[in-house]
Amino acid sequence: MPEQPPGWRPSPSSPSAFSFGLNPTLTFLFAIAGNVLTVVLFAYLSSRILTWGARRRELKHGTQAPDPRGERARKIFDRYGIFGMAILGPLVIGTQFAAAVAVSFGVSPFKSSVVVSMGAALLGMVAGGITLGIIAL
Repeated sequence: MPEQPPGWRPSPSSPSAFSFGLNPTLTFLFAIAGNVLTVVLFAYLSSRILTWGARRRELKHGTQAPDPRGERARKIFDRYGIFGMAILGPLVIGTQFAAAVAVSFGVSPFKSSVVVSMGAALLGMVAGGITLGIIAL
């Protein structure tokens, strides 16, 4: 697996840093801090981009028919909510895009950033704990 910069994915970066003997606590904190920064950036930027795109579409085409793929994604989001997105998002589409998708479905950028970052931190702790357990063997 190619190495990823810390902060983009704390789950794989923390275990690889642990295996190189770096301080687990500092590694985890730096990985989460970098991730939180990018999650907040994506959430707030996606909010502005969505607002701009909606205004542009409305001026250009008037109202449009809903996209079938968007409807399916909306049903999935309605079923699992922001907390499902916080746990599954980092595993499936990445934390940054999970935050942006949550914002696109009406979650505030602040709430999206907080909940998705907490989900990433939880997954990072689980991955780090598993790695430390394996290293201890």
